Amino acid sequence: MLTTATPYTVVLVDLDGTIVDSARGITATLAYTLRRMGLPVPPPSRLLEFVGPPIMDGFRDLAGLDPEQSLTALEIYRERYAAQGAFDAEVYPGMPEALRGLRDAGLPLALATSKPETQAARILEYFGLIDLFAVVAGASDDERRSEKADVITWALELLDGARVDRSLPVMVGDRIHDVQVAAVHGIGTVFAEWGYGSPAEASGAIAVARRPRDLRRVVLRGTGTSSAA
Repeated sequence: MLTTATPYTVVLVDLDGTIVDSARGITATLAYTLRRMGLPVPPPSRLLEFVGPPIMDGFRDLAGLDPEQSLTALEIYRERYAAQGAFDAEVYPGMPEALRGLRDAGLPLALATSKPETQAARILEYFGLIDLFAVVAGASDDERRSEKADVITWALELLDGARVDRSLPVMVGDRIHDVQVAAVHGIGTVFAEWGYGSPAEASGAIAVARRPRDLRRVVLRGTGTSSAA
């Protein structure tokens, strides 16, 4: 049997924990939100679990808030995050070069994040990265589109609208929900080991990139297919 590589046509990229280390701004804003609501603030390790998944899921599953409390928390959180937390972050060293290398190799980039789309665009623009992306897809401001599955669907629709070939996409993300949700769409995930996920969260990923500088090489390998000799 001969193994050949089929090149990907587009790369979907997560934001928090993949492009930017945004934990400091997110966790500080979460702590502020919970204090404003008179609720106990979990330890830092627990707050870190909020980073990546949809924020409303975190309010429900990690903070134990009911739907009404979650909406109140969301309003407080978003106001504070937009004013102070959004830019309390750092781009991972080597990530701009990795993204630019993929784009220059002919692979369009699409952001696919559970963060609100308008906020995600602000962050990419602030760090001078937005021009690297063909499309930016995120949660809607009203949270009707917040689950990562819906965000990926939206990203693919935007790619169609931009006339980008998305016949063989690949996802880059750092949490298990990136891996699992992309798989539902038939998309393989390159796991970003430098992010917030534990090594166990790489289960099901098609490949692991240890550092941002490894990303271009790993993605450009493409997906392996076999044919008879």
